[in-house]
Amino acid sequence: MARLRRRQTDAKRVLRKDRTGANPFKVGLAVLIVLGLGVYLGFAKDIPFTKGFEVRAVFESAVNIRPNSPVRIAGVDVGKVTKVEGYKKGDGNAALVTMEIKDEGLPIHKDATAKIRPRIFLEGNFFVDLSPGSPSAPKLSSGDTLPITQTSRAVQFDEVLTALQSDTREDLRELLEGYGTALTHEPTAAEDVDQDPDVQGKTAAEALNASIEDSVPALRGVAIVNEALLGLETHDLSKLIESTGKITDALSRHEQSLKDLVTNFNRTQAALADESSALRRSIGELGPTISNARKAATSINDALPDLRALALELIPGVQETPATIKASYPWIRQTRALLRDSELGGVVKRLRPTTADLAKLADENLTALPQADLVSQCITKVILPTGNIKIQDGPFTTGVENYKEFWYTVVGFAGEGQNFDGNGHYVRFASGGGDWLWATGPFGPSGSGNTAFRQFSRTNRRPQGTRPAYPGKQPPYNPNARCKDQPLPALNDAPTGPADGSGPGGIAARPHQQVQGATIQVPTTTGTAAASASSRSAKAGEGDDLATELIERLNPFRKEGSR
Repeated sequence: MARLRRRQTDAKRVLRKDRTGANPFKVGLAVLIVLGLGVYLGFAKDIPFTKGFEVRAVFESAVNIRPNSPVRIAGVDVGKVTKVEGYKKGDGNAALVTMEIKDEGLPIHKDATAKIRPRIFLEGNFFVDLSPGSPSAPKLSSGDTLPITQTSRAVQFDEVLTALQSDTREDLRELLEGYGTALTHEPTAAEDVDQDPDVQGKTAAEALNASIEDSVPALRGVAIVNEALLGLETHDLSKLIESTGKITDALSRHEQSLKDLVTNFNRTQAALADESSALRRSIGELGPTISNARKAATSINDALPDLRALALELIPGVQETPATIKASYPWIRQTRALLRDSELGGVVKRLRPTTADLAKLADENLTALPQADLVSQCITKVILPTGNIKIQDGPFTTGVENYKEFWYTVVGFAGEGQNFDGNGHYVRFASGGGDWLWATGPFGPSGSGNTAFRQFSRTNRRPQGTRPAYPGKQPPYNPNARCKDQPLPALNDAPTGPADGSGPGGIAARPHQQVQGATIQVPTTTGTAAASASSRSAKAGEGDDLATELIERLNPFRKEGSR
């Protein structure tokens, strides 16, 4: 049996060259690889080729941020903190925080910002609040670092308490008490004297509440200014900061000039303080001024499209301007020759005295023209309308304007005065006869040694009266009253005078046999006898006749006080 078993065992044995199992070399290599990975994972604690997008950020202080603290964008977890270490390049507590960002948190731009914020108040659990930046900025690559100027950290409560020491707390308490008193203080009448009417009688709190109504447009303007400060192109703000740094550096190099500037600025502020009342009034006027300026700016803005269209239309003309100027050179040469002293220049010199006289004439016209205007208004408002009145004279009414009647009379006088002799022209009058003798008032020279004359005539019937009646006195004359302001004369309202001579200077008429002491003088004229007589027996000084009175009144050159 033993031999049989040995034979069976020998029969089962396979030679080494004929064996087909696992290769020992490969098995050993696999064991070495597994051991190496185990050692790497034990020390590195990270699986190779599984790292995400890494971003580093330098913070002034890491506070309580720890590895595995969440990283959030807009409140959504997009990664975690993988490492917190000291920042060698900085001073104090600066720390370099490495963050791993998932794909949903990408891309991140170079102007990104990072803030360390508390998750729950006073709990001490913090997270990194990451802002990915503007899309127009370049993208960050994995492993890039955000500088400390783009990071910030949360202020801890213990830091606030440390800042509020006993003296500081007392000052803060007094500040709050004073601020509360200032807000609730009721102003007195004396305090309201120099205040704006909108806040008079109001407490500071009420005035602040009222100012909120005006804060909306003000904040809108501030937002516009802040938006403008961002610039229109990339790096505008950084260039502004760089330029500001250059200006600051220049000021630091000219320290004495800066001191002088501060001194002068202090003097300027002192001068403004001395004129605080006037400055307050000026500031009070700024509101309406700005309102009007806003309206003007709106109008300008509305006009800009039309102005732009006009500018576009002017472009061809502007392009032709050089050729136009070049073409005008011959004309300029001719004009220059024309303006020489031998041409127009000499004429101008000769005309210069005349020009001076014309200037004086123009100056004098400033006085003459108003007077001429008064004369023109007198003619248009008084004289011409008066001449257009049709005088109603009963059966003697002509029906035409009285200025036409005047010219008709002139034509009649011209016809009647065609007879003349050695004494000149004369007019024949056909005298009538009758039982009634009438006489005018005395006229002619008067005074000591002179004799006043009267006119006599006869009629078949007794005269009924005169029209218009002579009032017997000169109407008042005011040389300072303007003609243009006078009312039109009532030519058709003239009264009729009595025929018995009872009126002053009126016509006396009586039967011929009742006339006593009258000496009739008949002038010797060729042709028909004129019935003109004069009474030498009338005494001087009895008064002027109607014609003389009318001439006196119509004489614009008479002296003051003369009749």
